[in-house]
Amino acid sequence: MVKLVSVKKRKDFNKVYSRGKNFVARDLVVYVYSNYKKGIRVGITASKKVGNSPERNRARRIIREAARNILSEITGNYDIIFVARQGIKNAKSTQLHKIMEKSVRKLIFDVEKSKYDRKGRYHEKNK
Repeated sequence: MVKLVSVKKRKDFNKVYSRGKNFVARDLVVYVYSNYKKGIRVGITASKKVGNSPERNRARRIIREAARNILSEITGNYDIIFVARQGIKNAKSTQLHKIMEKSVRKLIFDVEKSKYDRKGRYHEKNK
């Protein structure tokens, strides 16, 4: 079992929200940003729009378990934020796992691609 390292500071969340790439699905929104030499860190949020406390906790628990399975196969230095949406209340964990896997892989590809300019030169921007 993989131990997840958390994104904890508000400024880190805001940096991922503002500078990262995102993927929107019915059940959740995924943000990915390259964090330059900090490993893979995960943040999970569920606002009161998702439901009351037990529903939010269930949503976070399902997302956390799916993230463990997905992130065990990924290498690199990324901050990944999962934001639960209202549709997650009725979602099954297997369904959510498929959505998360697809979105994380797509976003990591987009983040890696954005590190290069039009001429193919590598640059580290927005450190």
